[in-house]
Order: sequence, then C-alpha cells, then structure tokens
Amino acid sequence: MKHFEEVKSLLDEKYDLYNRPDFIAEDPVSIPHLFTKKQDIEISAFFASILAWGQRKTIINKCKELMAMMGNSPHEFVLNHSENDLNDLMHFKHRTFNDIDTLYFIHFFKEFYQKHESLEDAFLLGKSSDTEFMKQSIMAFHHFFFSSEIAPQRTRKHIATPDRKSACKRINMFLRWMVRQDDRGVDFGIWQKIKPADLICPCDLHVDRVARKLGLIQRKQTDWQTAEELTKTLRKMDANDPVKYDFALFGLGITEGYGK
Repeated sequence: MKHFEEVKSLLDEKYDLYNRPDFIAEDPVSIPHLFTKKQDIEISAFFASILAWGQRKTIINKCKELMAMMGNSPHEFVLNHSENDLNDLMHFKHRTFNDIDTLYFIHFFKEFYQKHESLEDAFLLGKSSDTEFMKQSIMAFHHFFFSSEIAPQRTRKHIATPDRKSACKRINMFLRWMVRQDDRGVDFGIWQKIKPADLICPCDLHVDRVARKLGLIQRKQTDWQTAEELTKTLRKMDANDPVKYDFALFGLGITEGYGK
C-alpha cells in the first residue's frame, strides 16, 4: 500500500505539472484549440486524434494543412462544400492516411451533421449502465462510422475498435479532450452525457512504458484489456476522473524519459 501511495503522490504531482495551457502548443490538442464553435472543435479534434501518429510537430503541421484546405471552418465545409471544394483534399496525405480516407471522413461528417448537433450523439449508440460502457460505445461508433454503402474497406484501419483487440489510443484521447472538465484549459469538457468517470485512459507507447515501470499494468501485451486494466488502477486514485493521470504518465514518458 505504501508503494501505491507513493505512485499516487508522484502522478498527482505530474498531473498538476503537465495539465496546464503551456502543454497545448506542442500537442495535437492545439488543433481544436484553434476554434471556438463546438462543431469545429469536434471535427478538428477528431481529425487531429486520428492523425496523431509520428512526430508531434509533423502531426500538428499536417492537421493545420488539412484545416486550411477546409477554409479553417470545418463544420461549414463538411455541410456546404461543392465537388470543386474537394479537389484540394485529393492531395492530402499523412503517412498511410490518404485522399480516399479524407474524402470518406468528410462524407461521414456531412451525413452526420445534417441530422445531429454534436458528435457526442455518435458515441451514445452503445450507451448502457454496463461497466463496459466505453467499450460498447467505441464498438458501436466504429460500426456506425462505416455503415455507409460507400465506406472504403481501407479506411477501417484508421478507426480503432476493441473488436480488433486495439487499445484504441487515438479514440480514447479524442474522448478525453471532449469529455474531461476542469479549469486547466487543455481538455474541452464540451460533452455532458458521457462522464469523465466513464473514460478509458489512452494507452500509447509512452503511457504504456511508464505505467509498467510504476507497476500499474501487469498484462504483457498492449491491447484493449491493457487499457482497461490501467484505467481500473487509476480509478483507485480518482474514481471520478481517472484519465487525468494521462497527463502525468505521458509527461513522465515523453518529457522526462521515465522508464526508458
């Protein structure tokens, strides 16, 4: 128990250190912070999270490039673009995410926002009182996202799902941005129906490494069950807001090189 208290004390300290506005500039969360309209924040945040692999500087630059292609008004663009407006997007590429994927994302958002005010609705399809709410929610979202007859098979790899045993790092990061509410200014807290207590900790390379070093994860591989195991441990530290410790684990890993 002494070890647990020591780890909690360390994570509380690092959470306080890293969950502050100067964290934003060098992180993909800076992309939705370019906007104030709820739907613009949702769309830009979704793209930024899905494209978040590789060097953070490159991710941010590619996301800014994509937002510029949409006139820096993503909600307006997805609803009212013409065929000609899509031509620029034919040149967008980030690693294995290409024009086919981009155009399908735009198609999904157009269909969705013609009927809904907030992307939160798309993550409520699997909502229940079950303790595995987020697992069911993300699986249902994946099915919904690709329910169109024109959904390209190749694009499915870009949206993770627990069905494929994925830890769903990018989706969980996006959900953290949208759901977590505090006065620090990093996360947005613009969704109300999903609670911070429901969230699953994004489990990327840095978080995974630090969490193992601290004894928060026992499972050998990194998959959905690993993310659930980590979150279950973090809930013992803060049942209402376990994913706040993502800041601490990520900061310890990428900024301080802890666990290397």
